[in-house]
Amino acid sequence: MGFDARVGDILTHLDQRLDAALARLSDFLRIPSISTDPAHAGDVRRAAEWLAADLGALGFDVQIHDTPGHPMVTARSQPGDARPLLFYGHYDVQPVDPLELWNRPPFDPAIEDTPQGRVIRARGASDDKGQLMTFVEAFRAWKAVHGSLPSDLILLFEGEEESGSPSLRPFLKAHAGDLRADLAIICDTSRHADGRPAITTQLRGLVGQEVVVHAADRDLHSGSFGGLAANPIMILAQALAALKDETGRVTLPGFYDGVADLSPELSRDWQALNFDASDFLRRVGLSDPVGERGRTPLEMVWNQPTAEINGIAGGYAGDGFKTVLPAMARAKVSFRLTGTQDPAAVRQAFQDHVRRFVPADCRVDFHDHGASPASVMDIADPAFGTAKQALTEEWGQEAAFIGAGGSIPIAGDFKELLGMDSMLIGFARDDDRIHSPNEKYDVESFAKGARSWARILAALR
Repeated sequence: MGFDARVGDILTHLDQRLDAALARLSDFLRIPSISTDPAHAGDVRRAAEWLAADLGALGFDVQIHDTPGHPMVTARSQPGDARPLLFYGHYDVQPVDPLELWNRPPFDPAIEDTPQGRVIRARGASDDKGQLMTFVEAFRAWKAVHGSLPSDLILLFEGEEESGSPSLRPFLKAHAGDLRADLAIICDTSRHADGRPAITTQLRGLVGQEVVVHAADRDLHSGSFGGLAANPIMILAQALAALKDETGRVTLPGFYDGVADLSPELSRDWQALNFDASDFLRRVGLSDPVGERGRTPLEMVWNQPTAEINGIAGGYAGDGFKTVLPAMARAKVSFRLTGTQDPAAVRQAFQDHVRRFVPADCRVDFHDHGASPASVMDIADPAFGTAKQALTEEWGQEAAFIGAGGSIPIAGDFKELLGMDSMLIGFARDDDRIHSPNEKYDVESFAKGARSWARILAALR
């Protein structure tokens, strides 16, 4: 990508007006838009209105859409002959509890000097108001320099992401014609752990399942019934232990259907990240990687599916001792999915697996807890290479295509409901303390994030 003098003017404009941009972000952060707490419903709407007013002042055609929950904000620039792009972010934030662990009021933002540089400290600074505003500041600078906004932009800013997005899928279905674009751009991710800019190109899906095994109609004395009556904890433990073989592979029939090996390009990119699994684990008090044999650590956390036991309960676990055979045992199990694995098929295979361990005079109940497929982006789309080059030029470090072990359901929703891939680029750091007390966002991340979007926009127009 050659450097365009007009891009240089936009970057200069952003640099010269960074303090004003930080002041706007601070105003936004002062609104306690906690979507999970009904007491803050008015604040969530106030944040939507603040955002709509700011976008409207820039010349976007803005609408606030009521939903059964919190509002959606949409905005459009004038149509033209450029590639239509949809920009997504969310303006709601997590609760602040425990409040006593904050060093300052969570909705009283301040710029602080730290050993790692200047940061803006407040709830939502990184997740996702600061990231969202990198979009807006790039658009603002573009208009100031060019006299008009980039054409063919659609903005979708949500107010329920931190509370499970219950209104999002119905909204996407109802407004598909107005929201459909060539590519969605999502700003709710991070740079790589070593600080380099990154484009997340694949996300694991998720299946959550609770299983409850029932045996006798009451807790039994283990002396009188032990060895004769079925023990639901033992039944459940045997079923769960059999989920993996000695090599670490999941044993469910058909589980790996749709799981693909890495492409040569992604394999090279991931190898170049020099990920140290032992160092990564030492941060949480461990040192020895486990997992499927023959796979690299990054493959295991980004490109391979998992089966994990998230909780197990049954019988007596309080102080002292109680010698019983419990009447019931339960566990919560989750599966991270990759490639084209079918969440419904994985759920069914797990349920069939557990049933094989349950005796005829016992019963098992299952409770579903969500299911979403993995998202794999087509990096053959030239936009990905263009964005990667723009990020490399801005940050002075080779940008990387990376995966993510977690799930961002909106990317799958865009693919399923609107038929478009997503490009996930964010500038958060892994120490931003999102969802925790004392959340922060680096001023450098904010400034260079806006500069990055200006470069990417120019390259894609």
